[in-house]
Parts: sequence; C-alpha cells; structure tokens
Amino acid sequence: MAESEKSSALSALSTESRAFPPSEEFASQANATADWYDRADSDREGFWAEQADRLHWTKKWDTVLDWEPPFAKWFVGGELNVAYNCADRHVEAGNGDRVAIHWEGEPGDSRTITYADLQREVSKTANALTELGVGKGDRVAIQLPMIPEAVFSMLACARLGALHSVVFGGFSPGALKARIEDAEAKVLITSDGQYRRGKPAPMKENTDEAVEGTSIEKVLVVKRTETDVPWTEGRDVWWHDAVDGASDQHTPESFDSEHPLFILYTSGTTGKPKGILHTSGGYLTQSAYTHNVVFDHKPGESVYWCTADIGWVTGHTYIVYGPLANGATQVIYEGTPNTPHEGRHWEIVDKYKVSIYYTAPTLIRTFMKWGEDIPAKYDLSSLKVLGTVGEPINPEAWMWFREKIGKDNCPIVDTWWQTETGSQMIAPLPGVTATKPGSAMRALPGISATVVDDTGTPVGNGEGGYLVLDKPWPSMLRGIWGDTERYKDTYWSRFAEQGYYFAGDGAKYDDDGAIWLLGRVDDVMNISGHRISTTEVESALVSHPTVAEAAVVGASDETTGQGIVAFVILRGSASKDEAKGEEAIKALRDHVSKEIGPIAKPRQILVVEELPKTRSGKIMRRLLRDVAENRDVGDVSTLADSSVMDLISSGMSESKED
Repeated sequence: MAESEKSSALSALSTESRAFPPSEEFASQANATADWYDRADSDREGFWAEQADRLHWTKKWDTVLDWEPPFAKWFVGGELNVAYNCADRHVEAGNGDRVAIHWEGEPGDSRTITYADLQREVSKTANALTELGVGKGDRVAIQLPMIPEAVFSMLACARLGALHSVVFGGFSPGALKARIEDAEAKVLITSDGQYRRGKPAPMKENTDEAVEGTSIEKVLVVKRTETDVPWTEGRDVWWHDAVDGASDQHTPESFDSEHPLFILYTSGTTGKPKGILHTSGGYLTQSAYTHNVVFDHKPGESVYWCTADIGWVTGHTYIVYGPLANGATQVIYEGTPNTPHEGRHWEIVDKYKVSIYYTAPTLIRTFMKWGEDIPAKYDLSSLKVLGTVGEPINPEAWMWFREKIGKDNCPIVDTWWQTETGSQMIAPLPGVTATKPGSAMRALPGISATVVDDTGTPVGNGEGGYLVLDKPWPSMLRGIWGDTERYKDTYWSRFAEQGYYFAGDGAKYDDDGAIWLLGRVDDVMNISGHRISTTEVESALVSHPTVAEAAVVGASDETTGQGIVAFVILRGSASKDEAKGEEAIKALRDHVSKEIGPIAKPRQILVVEELPKTRSGKIMRRLLRDVAENRDVGDVSTLADSSVMDLISSGMSESKED
C-alpha cells in the first residue's frame, strides 16, 4: 500500500458525540486525579521516580533514566527482586492471609491461594528449578494451561534471575519449537494435558515433538488431566516429584533494574516471530502504576479479574506482575467462556464478587451474540470498573458492555498498549475522564504519544495518521532477543529523524483531541485480539502439498475483529475441482491450525488462478482486502495483469453463494 493510501485509510472514522463522566462518588475516592497529568508533564523523571517507590528496592537507583535512542535504561544502579515484590513483601507487611488468587478450573474445581501460599509455592518452584540446573540468565520455556503453576513458574524464574519465555497453550509444536530454539531455552515447563470445552486435550505429546533436537535438557510436567503421556526417562520430571517435596524456604537475590525478566514472542511481518525483551525495574514500576490507576484498584477491597491467557503480554502484566506487585486479590479462570454454559463468566463474577473485569472486545461481541438475557440471570452489582484490551472496541459493543454488564454504573477503561510497550499507554483514568464509546481517550500521565503524518509532523484535531511514542517510558521493550538491528529497523526506522517509536497502528484525533485507534497499518492481522502475521499463515498454506502460492488478508469480522481470508493458487498436480471441494478446503484450514494453532485457521479460503501482483512481483494485499470486505476494488493500474481482480471478485461471490 502506498503511503498516501495508508494515510487516507486512517482518516475514516465515524463520529461519536456521547461522553460519560465519572460519578461524583467514584471521582471522590479515585486513586488518580486530574492534576497527575500536569505533575507528570512538569517533571517527568520525578513522576516516574515517585511511581518506582511503589516497589521494594534493595538498592536505590542513581539515575532515573539513561536515554541513548533507541536504547533506554531506567532506574539505573537500582536493585530489586521482582518475585519478592509480588509475594514476600506482602507477607512481611502482615497480609499473608490475604487471598492472592481465586483459581477456578474449567471442570469446576477451585483453589484459594493466599499470599503466604504464593510465597511458599514460588520458593518451592525456585528450589526445584535450581535442582534442574536453572540459574541467573538461563531461559525457561513455559507452555501451560491457565493453572496456578503457570504463575508459580513465572515468578520462580524471576526469583532466580532466569528469563521465562511463555508460549500460548494453543500454539502448535512447530511454533513452540521455533521459540525454544530462538531463546535457547534450557528447561521446558508443561502439563500432561489441558481442558478445552469440557474435555482433556493433549499437551505433553505436542511439547515432546517441539523439544526434539533443541537445547532443552529437562521437561517439568504438571499433572492436570491425569491422562497417560509419553515419557523420556532422564529428561522428563513430574512437577509433584520435583516441586512438592522441595523446601518452601528460599532467599531471593537482588538483580539490577535492567536485568532481563522475560522474552515474549510476537508475530512479525517478516514471518519470523520477534522475541520481545523486557527487563525488571522499569517494567514492574509501570505495571504496578497502571494497574493501580487505570483500574482504580484498592488492595484488600477490590476483587480483580483479567480474562486474558497467561501466554499473551496481557497475562504477564495484568495477571502476574501488576496485580501481584499491588497485593491484589484476583480471579484466574482456566477455561472457555461457554463451558459448561454461556453464563460461566457471570457466574464467576457473582461467586467471587468481582469488582474489576478486564476483557477483550471480541469476547464482548460474543456475549452480545449470545444474548443479554444470559448476564441478566446473575448478580453483577459488585462490578465497579470495566476494562477492554487487545484491539479497538466498536461503540456498539462499548455501550452494550456499559449497559448490560455495568448497569450504566461502571467507568469503562479502553486501553491501548502492545507486547512491546509492556504496559498500558493510552487509557482513560476512571475517576477523571469523561469517556467516549470506542475511544482510548489520551496518553496516561507520564506517557507521551502523538499522531503524525507521513513526514512525522503532528496532525491536528479531526485528523488521522500514525500513532507514535515520542518519549521513552519505563516498561518499554529493551530490544529483540539476539537481533539489535531488527529492533532498530522494526520500531525506530520509520521516523528515525524524529527519534519516534512507531507503534504500527493508525490513529486519529477527534474534534476534542481524544485518540481513536484505527488498527494496524501493516500486514499483521488482529484476530480476537491476537496479532498474527499474514506471512506466517501464508507460509503454513504453502507448506501444504497442493498449494503453490498464497496471499492472506484480515477482513472485518463482527465477532473476532478480523477474520482470516486466504487466496490460494494450486500446484499443477492438484485437481482444481477436487481442491475447491469442501473437504479440500477443510483440509487446508486444518493444516494451518496444525502448523500455527487454531487461532490462525482461515475463516474463508478461495482457490484462484492468479494473485494481484505488481510488475516487480509484489502481491497487492490491499486489493484482496477490498474483495474480502465487499468493497469496490481500488486502483489496479500498477498490476501486471488487471483482469486478475475481475476473476477473483467473481470467484469470491460464487464462494459466498455456495
């Protein structure tokens, strides 16, 4: 897509005049007030030093920020232990009996874990990992369901100064293997299986396939589903054998503020996942700060629930690190929202009297589809703040969330941030901001974001462009694991002259200056809040023996935000009639699911004779997106053969009629 076309695409936005200020009652007790913006602007480093004082430091920092673009160091010279901040210090403060985690299993089993329990379990896990040879700087891969052991494992790594690399439980062996190999992980923590929609699904078999021929020396296995699993003596170790018998006493070591905490892989437009690196002090500072002010969290009073998976950055920052650093009492749910029935989430809100509920727009749209009569059966009066994450939320879903779930009584915090930013960057303050349905509103105090045009010049109110971050922030990524040049090129080259971090998203100011996110401007698709590279899906399709070439686009989808639409050219040996059949299309969809994971399964696959290409051979995905979204096809003058689009358009119509 040409730059001018991108910019014009970013200008499209429906107007929204409704605004919902916080109630006087809510505003009077809010954690953050309107003066925080001015305070942060007048002394940015002083503001962040104040936020860092939320944590326990064993050694105070010398310098708040050392900034040599594009490399930042925060709280330089300071030392802390992240796990100590998330568990031990709450016990030492006399809050050991406070519930840290209300865990709800998919089959209906549950566990209550206090902060004293958390400290013991993390210490035992750290001692067990030490016995397995894990030490400072080592990498540990984790692929687990949403069970407490996932939290224990992450914090145990942090306690030891080892880096964890958590991989979403739905990812395939190939995806896990690529991440293990890139990080050169020493140990993998996994489970015998996981519950999905009421039934045990395999996990150990998949991870066995993934670790073959890699750097993995030991595999630590949690028994969750009691299913029989393959076993490699000398490599595989049961969690209950290694951890349950370990000592629950462990003295944490302090690490430098810039000591690496974790690697988290996110899709890249080149197809190879990027290992986003986050460090300790700055990341934990901004995680704790944002969790406190954006959700108006009150330790000992609030019951908080983030519905994300532990394998995504939201699970890192707003299930593990932010909430536990703040001494939160939170709910963690293992399963899917409709197991065993479509009221499961509201049943859990009712059971634990959840006051803060943080979820994705795609799930809200699913709840809308299921019907408002379902949440109406439950007592949701405990809710005080609602939050959304993962993608822009459409105003219709925002209003439904406010009316049917919040009963017109809960501020909604629509949050924009990324794996790379580490924590929330743009969001309303619930006791301050008059929110607009569908807008993330403005950058948080201490954060500086702006919308610019192609030349890097800030645009005015009512105009759209590229969202950039023009000042460093504590939880920012510190690089791409093992690839400094890719880090510079991916995030800092687009506006190198100005020194801006380019987020890859389009945005627009409305007439009042509120920020509206407009989605990705590159070829990364956002499926149910998960970023998936077109290149990865195309590579998976082409790896099927019948496919010669593939192009993939994200097309608007009412439920998932975007759905994957694939256009494939068959190999000469494949019979066209057979390949167009339902069974063949299903086989291709299943193949993508196996190669990448179910989340990447195309919504629709269309067999075509040719793809729209420029004379230099570049596929024009912009035109395919037009077809997939039933729009008039744009300018075809740069195509080598413009008649291709007529054939594709007619083929798309036929496939929809079928």
